[in-house]
Amino acid sequence: MTGPTASVLAGGPLQEAALVNGPLESLVCVPVLLPLLAAGVKLAIGGRLRHLQSLISLVTLGISLAVSVVLMIAADTNGPLVTELGGWPSPIGICLVADRLSTLVLVVSSAVTFCVMVYSVVSAYDEQEHDAPMAIFHPAFLVMVAGVADAFLSGDLFNLYVAFELLLSGSYVLLTFGGTESRIRAGATYTLMALASSMLFLIALAITYGATGTLSMAQLAERFATLPEQVKVLVELTLLLAFAIKAAIFPMSAWLPDSYPTAPAPATAVFAGLLTKVGVYSIIRLEALLFPGGPVSTLLMWVALATMLAGVLGAVAQTDLKRMLSFTLVSHIGYMVFGVALSTVAGLAGAVFYVVHHITVQTSLFLVTGMVERRTGTTSVTRLGGLMKASPLIAVLFFIPAMNLSGIPPMSGFLGKLMLVQAGLAQGGWLPVTLVAAGLVTSLLTLYAVAKTWGKAFWRGPRPDRVGRVVESEEHTGEDPTVTTTTLPAALPVSVAALVVLGLSFTVLAGPLSALAHRAAGELMAREPYITAVLGRQP
Repeated sequence: MTGPTASVLAGGPLQEAALVNGPLESLVCVPVLLPLLAAGVKLAIGGRLRHLQSLISLVTLGISLAVSVVLMIAADTNGPLVTELGGWPSPIGICLVADRLSTLVLVVSSAVTFCVMVYSVVSAYDEQEHDAPMAIFHPAFLVMVAGVADAFLSGDLFNLYVAFELLLSGSYVLLTFGGTESRIRAGATYTLMALASSMLFLIALAITYGATGTLSMAQLAERFATLPEQVKVLVELTLLLAFAIKAAIFPMSAWLPDSYPTAPAPATAVFAGLLTKVGVYSIIRLEALLFPGGPVSTLLMWVALATMLAGVLGAVAQTDLKRMLSFTLVSHIGYMVFGVALSTVAGLAGAVFYVVHHITVQTSLFLVTGMVERRTGTTSVTRLGGLMKASPLIAVLFFIPAMNLSGIPPMSGFLGKLMLVQAGLAQGGWLPVTLVAAGLVTSLLTLYAVAKTWGKAFWRGPRPDRVGRVVESEEHTGEDPTVTTTTLPAALPVSVAALVVLGLSFTVLAGPLSALAHRAAGELMAREPYITAVLGRQP
């Protein structure tokens, strides 16, 4: 017996991948397979050896981060890296592709998930949720991380669907962690929306395979050009709708503010920072590789406009920290869609830069909000006050990423918006210019929303008439025996501070990061490097 079948039977898929692809290419599968392997080991351990559970998680995520950095450097230097799972060549088999875009977002997501896991371990999360053992939390978290990595690296639409299902299975467990009524209700809403998106995705896959005979992205980039325009538009709109639900793009965003705020702080943080970006990443890959310069670009501009304004107006109206941040999350997805809709290298580079910036900033803010809730017992702005005096470190850790999110110069939020503004003005036309104006208005309203929240929750004095206020003592107040505060573990802010510093580093390293984003965008728009790396021939 010869060929790939014999080699798979002889040495297994991973060994065959190493033989076919070489050492660097074989590393591409590590961020996907290692968390899945670790999740299986942790399920076997069960509720025993809690310290070992934490150690396995941290080591796994640390190795994934290191491998992701190596892949990013290699992809930027040598071009896309491809590993063919099981030794089956593309487009027959499923492949994972590490190019500049996928490795860049993979590095950032790996860093974020590592910091979130540190936060979970340090906060002794198992003591906070007595009815939800860490034996469930850790494996579910790692399965979700594997799904994120698989989505970023997938070179096949069906494998991308599998990645989304991995995300759903892990994220649903995290969202309902603890089994409270509010979390089960939010989990049901989240699951229904995810299933609707998955059904649309499957319909699009069926149409695509029926029309082209393949689901390999590289091969589809060739074959879509020969299809009738109506079929291409149908596939594009169906895929966009499926990804728009996952990315919480207006008007498919109503589920997010009702789902994310109920989850535990680590889960909410990684949901807000990463899961919506997987949808955005899929849209970027779809529009740049499969449908470059298609007729849907104008529709995307209108969707971006509505997403920015609807999200930020919702944020202004909120009196709860989590819900305010959830609405700003929706509004800033609009910036990324704007960059994609421009269909230019400059616009796409701005979108990539903004994705990287927003992952770290949004995750930081939700983790700080978790610290606020643990310190005071509430995230309601009307019940908070005096946090600047009671917990100055928490106040600073919230203030810095909040200003970054608002786009205060010279932070990375400002630089990302500047790249998009310049790309929009260079594009010209009344609709791109309108989007530029909407982006500036959204930035100002974001600043207003976070400044109002900061003033009420952190700057003003304590509210003695409100439950959940900050008090100086750990004792009950006498006025209301339910009012207490909790002392935070001394090391808890370290993981949050690391994320805040990472966000600030994007300002210091704006030049190299912007250049990498432009190279990634140029590689995406060219398409030839990706297709050649996967199929081994020019398109």
